[in-house]
Amino acid sequence: MKTRISDPTRREVLAGLGAGLGAGLGAGLRAGLGASAAGLIAGGAAPAVTAQLALQARPATLALRPGRPATPIWELAAVSHIGNVRLKRGDRCEVVFRNDLPVPLAPVWYGLNGPAAADPLRGRTPTAPDVTETSIVSIPNAGTLAADFRLFEDGLKLPARPLPIIAGETNRVAVDRDEVLLIEEWRLRPDGTALPPGRAPGDTTPLFTLNGRTSFELSGAAGERLRLRFINGSQRSVLAIKLEGHEVQVMALDGQPAEPFPARNGALVLAPGARADAIVDAATSAPFLLHDGKEARQVGSLTISGKLERRAPLLPPQPLPLNDLPEKLDLKGALRFDVALGAPDAGWARPTNFSVSSNPVFRARTGRTVVLALKNPGPVTTVFHMHGHHFRLLDKLDDGWKPYWLDTLAIEPGQTQRIAFAATSPGPWLIESVVTDWAAPRLVRWYAVE
Repeated sequence: MKTRISDPTRREVLAGLGAGLGAGLGAGLRAGLGASAAGLIAGGAAPAVTAQLALQARPATLALRPGRPATPIWELAAVSHIGNVRLKRGDRCEVVFRNDLPVPLAPVWYGLNGPAAADPLRGRTPTAPDVTETSIVSIPNAGTLAADFRLFEDGLKLPARPLPIIAGETNRVAVDRDEVLLIEEWRLRPDGTALPPGRAPGDTTPLFTLNGRTSFELSGAAGERLRLRFINGSQRSVLAIKLEGHEVQVMALDGQPAEPFPARNGALVLAPGARADAIVDAATSAPFLLHDGKEARQVGSLTISGKLERRAPLLPPQPLPLNDLPEKLDLKGALRFDVALGAPDAGWARPTNFSVSSNPVFRARTGRTVVLALKNPGPVTTVFHMHGHHFRLLDKLDDGWKPYWLDTLAIEPGQTQRIAFAATSPGPWLIESVVTDWAAPRLVRWYAVE
């Protein structure tokens, strides 16, 4: 009998869906951009650089059609690292970015929390073709991050792959393996070329990959404890992924530790750009099943060979070390604002047309709690993403919140969701809104913490 995942909803699996923070926006941001702070401390010398990362925007190919020519794409690659990029909480990282693509670009970081010289509103303009630039990025929190070119998608000639980035905890987490599982979606034309997001898909065929493969295999031993860092690297689709026959214990969302809880039916629901860290105790060989809201498909497998012998049985997973986020939020004294997502008369603009001289969505004093009522007035699910801060998803009665932090939220048609955050990071910050339709444009506005 064919295994199926039931149609995923936020209420069934994860009430919140999650992704955050970025670098370099576009020509539309040049008015009002200040010089990069580069991590300097006022009145003193800059802290020492503790890590280095060399990034390159370059052409690439992916084998998306077995037995046929590889598909040309663009990618953000870490040429300084073999395998996954691994940094540490507290690092001050020197990032050298080389743009070998024919359009201005800059890597946009998602998952950082707090001020950074790489923020798109306060950072530098995009890097021109055939130019190399250096910047400093601080890594204040541990967690699963990502960097990509999504804020530049209007100028992309080909779809571009995101880059997973791991910011490790100060102390080792008790797992046997730590693996990144990057989910991506593609729209292939009949000739095998791939269509960038934001364009009408026409006669294209949707295709999904796991770690760049149409059939990914993760090998392991029975009894291994795996930390699986799931990243929805797709640009428009809310997806559910499930490892058949295994209990999946959710440990973190959007790069922030959560109170551990089991994913319902073993499935994780992730909005575009969202990340979820999960712990799985490998038992038997099993498929990774992906559901895009229309059908389930196998995108990979866990293949078990042998058994890991232990002197003592595994204890339940312990919560991950907390990052520096507040334990409580002052909802009674909060500033409250209504935000209509993507409404054409509400000041939303494409990134290329954005200007910081436009009116902000709201202003808040540093230290205040802010509650946003996010309304989706349209007929299609819309994804909201906040730069600069993580937020709590509030309960329906506005008397509490879910036990995790998010930076991205998928909101169903006609629905309103309320979120709350502590405005701890001064500066102008972006928010994003994008409809879960391949042809839909990505839209941005900004807010100010003063």
